[in-house]
Amino acid sequence: MIRVLNVISDSNIGGAGRVLLNYLQYADRDRFETMIAVPRGSLLCEPLRELDGIVYEVDGLADRSYHKDDVRALVELIRKARPDIVHTHGALSGRIAGRRCGKVVIYTRHSAFPVSAKLKYPPGRWINKLVNEHYADHIIAVSPAAARNLTDAGISEKKITVMMNGVAPLTRATDEECAALRTELGLPPGMFTAGILARLEPYKGHLYILEAAEQLKREGRSFRILIAGTGSFESEVRGAIAEKQLENEVLFLGFRSDVAKLLSILDVQLNASYGTEASSIALCEGMSLGVPAIASDYGGNPWQIDDGEDGLIFPSRDSAALARALGRLMDEPETLRSMQKRAVEIFHARFTGEIFARNVERVYLNTLEETGHGE
Repeated sequence: MIRVLNVISDSNIGGAGRVLLNYLQYADRDRFETMIAVPRGSLLCEPLRELDGIVYEVDGLADRSYHKDDVRALVELIRKARPDIVHTHGALSGRIAGRRCGKVVIYTRHSAFPVSAKLKYPPGRWINKLVNEHYADHIIAVSPAAARNLTDAGISEKKITVMMNGVAPLTRATDEECAALRTELGLPPGMFTAGILARLEPYKGHLYILEAAEQLKREGRSFRILIAGTGSFESEVRGAIAEKQLENEVLFLGFRSDVAKLLSILDVQLNASYGTEASSIALCEGMSLGVPAIASDYGGNPWQIDDGEDGLIFPSRDSAALARALGRLMDEPETLRSMQKRAVEIFHARFTGEIFARNVERVYLNTLEETGHGE
């Protein structure tokens, strides 16, 4: 049995946490024992335990990559838990602790964003390469964009495996459930409906979606856009809806737990990110239900959505291009139906949770062998 201690510093359930939860659903439990170190009181604790993860709550650690006290606490935990592999999710403290204890260390890069000049050029590039390659035997990048971030900052390609996220397929809501939700939201029968299910942060591009909606309204089109989520940018999004007089076209839903039902009533899912997007779980979940996407060309989106196959790609921050893409799918119902079919096919071929779990475990086995710790 190979024992793996995951280290994640999230106090809430974010993208990295959801990746862990998806992995646990498909882990090979005959071969791998999964342990997780999380901040004490993290919202991840309960869902991880529900999936039979062995959870260790650690004082400190919350929402920070490095602190010397976290290193000390994790060293103590590693000596107690005796893992074969320490797999960290952005937590530098976990990598340092794992190396101090002589463990195989793997870390996953979950984000993609422009690399600063400080890291692109010496001496910052040299320091970044030294630190990251010393404190990790191997790195998982969740998209080619995330891998490019790493190599642009000096890290060797040989250290990196690109692995897109995968998820458990959602169950489509029944016709009755869809009809009830449409009634609840005041959606007329046959109304073209798009939606974005994402944190309300500036880099998620909600304002560009609203600009596209404003343009479509000027063209006299009938449509609805659903915005679900919470975050620091909520007041700005609400203000823009009011300023552009889009209260009828754009429905602000706030936090929703009925993700599968919401996706089930969408004609298309929207992703307008221009920062940190690497491998969107929301896009995968939509694909599992046959919901195509209109997504920006930022980060990992172009590797997740095949332009013209299961959705459309538009230049990030280009609201006019987004409006044109929405208009095209409104005008071409046959194209939309074809994309809905292809979305399901591509999901099952590339983005299932089972595919993802086997890929992760392959990295575990290969890294153990390469470092001389193999079975």
